[in-house]
Amino acid sequence: MIGNILVLILVLALVFLFGWLTYRAVRARKLWVKIAGGVGAGLVTLILAAMVFLGGKGIAVTYFPDEPTAPDLTVAGTPDQIARGEYLVSLSCVGCHGAVDASGNPSGELPLTGGWNIAEAEGFGFMGSMVTENLTPGGKLAGYSDGELFRVLRHSVDQAGVKLGFMDFLPYKELSDADTEAIIAYLRSVEPAETAVATGDKMNFVGAVLTGSGMLPPGGWGAETITAPPEGVTAEYGQYVATFGECRGCHGPDMTGVAESAMSPAIPNPRPLVNELSQEEFFEMMRSGVKPDGTTFPDTMPWQNAAKMTDDDLAALYAYLTAPVK
Repeated sequence: MIGNILVLILVLALVFLFGWLTYRAVRARKLWVKIAGGVGAGLVTLILAAMVFLGGKGIAVTYFPDEPTAPDLTVAGTPDQIARGEYLVSLSCVGCHGAVDASGNPSGELPLTGGWNIAEAEGFGFMGSMVTENLTPGGKLAGYSDGELFRVLRHSVDQAGVKLGFMDFLPYKELSDADTEAIIAYLRSVEPAETAVATGDKMNFVGAVLTGSGMLPPGGWGAETITAPPEGVTAEYGQYVATFGECRGCHGPDMTGVAESAMSPAIPNPRPLVNELSQEEFFEMMRSGVKPDGTTFPDTMPWQNAAKMTDDDLAALYAYLTAPVK
């Protein structure tokens, strides 16, 4: 944050400098100086002024977001909570926060030591770094209260009240209170492990400008309290499965695909394919990573996580994907 504020001050100083140069050029005696100097310096002044405005806005919404207060919460950590949390983490968190391999990419395996630079891997490293956190008690989260961990998952805000970039785009803020507490219980129960690299978000001034411009708008806050739908093989519960299974984080809130953008390629709508399949064929596809026509899922499709779902949860997901979009 300090670095971005210093850059903001520097750019603001340049606004005054080029504004002064514009003034001097316009008052010059020679016509060509008035025109070339006035237009050139004036244009630079406007660009720099826009950077100050957008960068300042981006810094404000990221570092001073007027975040909700962390709840006064102590998670019981019962065996049932830990088991449920382990299941949920194995379907979602481990995909990004699992141990990295020799190339620095996530292995999808325990321990939850993180260390993967998502920004660099996904092609937006020019905005800074986003290195996944160590979720074991050997990382920063050991210093978080249960309420602060709850706030991270529900509102995508860290202990210092800073908005978390990548987490903010994921659907964890829609998890029920019970499941959020179950994840906290499990994370408290695992063995501490260390991470070899510095973790966390470090947005640079370019990222601040893009955030302030609205290209990367911050998400809203989660609800104060959330209750999951009744468990069962229903489309309603299937939507919730798509939430904790992180399917909606990629395929869109209605699981109808996402159009190509400056930040990511298009994500397909899975519904047409799934509607052509029987439930048995859907199960086989999600547990093998191979479509009925023999083609494999692309590397970007984390089918290995979905393969860990229970039969009931996969059946509910199938019911949701074959139901009309509401």
